[in-house]
Amino acid sequence: MSANIAEMERRRAAARLGGGQRRIDAQHAKGKLTARERLDILLDEDSFEEIDAYVEHNCVDFGMPENTIPGDGVVTGSGTINGRLVFVFSQDFTVFGGAVSERHAMKICKIMDMALKVGAPVIGINDSGGARIQEGVASLGGYAEIFQRNVLASGVVPQLSLIMGPCAGGAVYSPAMTDFIFMVKDSSYMFVTGPDVVKTVTNEIVTQEELGGAITHSTKTSVADLALENDIEALLTAREFFDYLPLTNRTGVPERPTSDPWDRLDESLDTLIPASPTQPYDMREVITKVLDEGDFFEIQPGHAANILCGFGRIEGRTVGVVANQPLVLAGVLDINSSKKAARFVRFCDAFDIPILTFVDVPGFLPGTAQELGGIIKHGAKLLFAYGEATVPKITVITRKAYGGAYDVMASKHLRGDLNYAWPTAEIAVMGAKGAVEIIFRGLGPEEIAAKTKEYEDRFANPFVAASKGFVDEVIHPHSTRRRIALALRKLRGKQLENPWKKHDNIPL
Repeated sequence: MSANIAEMERRRAAARLGGGQRRIDAQHAKGKLTARERLDILLDEDSFEEIDAYVEHNCVDFGMPENTIPGDGVVTGSGTINGRLVFVFSQDFTVFGGAVSERHAMKICKIMDMALKVGAPVIGINDSGGARIQEGVASLGGYAEIFQRNVLASGVVPQLSLIMGPCAGGAVYSPAMTDFIFMVKDSSYMFVTGPDVVKTVTNEIVTQEELGGAITHSTKTSVADLALENDIEALLTAREFFDYLPLTNRTGVPERPTSDPWDRLDESLDTLIPASPTQPYDMREVITKVLDEGDFFEIQPGHAANILCGFGRIEGRTVGVVANQPLVLAGVLDINSSKKAARFVRFCDAFDIPILTFVDVPGFLPGTAQELGGIIKHGAKLLFAYGEATVPKITVITRKAYGGAYDVMASKHLRGDLNYAWPTAEIAVMGAKGAVEIIFRGLGPEEIAAKTKEYEDRFANPFVAASKGFVDEVIHPHSTRRRIALALRKLRGKQLENPWKKHDNIPL
């Protein structure tokens, strides 16, 4: 028996060593952790249970039978984060550069299948040179098997991708189909074709970082949700983020104890809105003063900053927050902000996370760039997302809610459950001056000013909308947290179903 145990320990040690000490040292020299070191940080201590540690590739070409390493370039299994179950895979760059083989893909598919069966999120740590060329189409088949599982898991269990090295070619499409992507600055990149191919085909000269680095994808393309400084920060951020997520679409949001009183009042909110309607303020201040302990986990902070999206808690329970940001482009809706918020709203709805919307929106951004870029269809994505959402929806209009943008931002007409307004709210088709210039064409400046004042007195307040039932209550700003907490309590038993359909046809 002792000989058998010794053999098992020998094989385990070989599997843990991956591609060998020399390659581990090379990984460390790049400022990167190994696949197993990453899992040690991501998961609770001693909670990781590995499966398929001894799996080897089945390639018989190009001398590969003489070159096998246990685990075949990916570490798979399950563990816990703050006591909650999660399934994980971590690609090992020290083994064949993390290249995906048929067996490598099989290991990933196995833990994804298990996650769907038992109901737990999947976190994938990507660090791979791409498909294993020696296996040809078998490797591509492996990728497609993973893609199919990404699709089946979408909206059933949360999926998070951590890009901690190269992710190129077909490999990018698996993370792209997951719910959130975190990248690491200066050491991770994603692109379909690399700089060399780009130069050959289009004659453009571009670096890996410019083409697909963390900054590029978290600011310009919106492919990534966050760009973190290093491996450790990315993994610790993922642990923090995981606490906001439900395990499945059926388990409800997680809850944790809080000492922040549900009925806490904040008098400073009463004076937050500037006297001038053209003067901005920071909507993030409203959000943090309403949420438990001021904790707000923002998603895509570097992209489309005119809208804020992220997670927080009220009475210890997760809520999704969407808010116009007057500090950037006056909080206007445009193509990028509409896409950003629409995807976030759909995630919240898929996983039964209540949506809290703060509104200060002057309308959609005008201009040829927006119109020719398809603002109609992209704006409709946000409209569609809010309209189809059946989760509890609470809306607070702090200042402007103009035109079609008023409708889009979780209005009562899109089945908003409880719609509140501050006394500073202005709900109208457009701003007073623009409206007067259309209604009263040809008037002089003094008459325009008088009519503008008349229009403001009539419409630049929340009471016209309230008189029609479009706003449920005009509330004191300082009581916003209390109102939201009570609303969420009321709505916990909400039941609403859309008409039966195979699936909808959102304007993509």
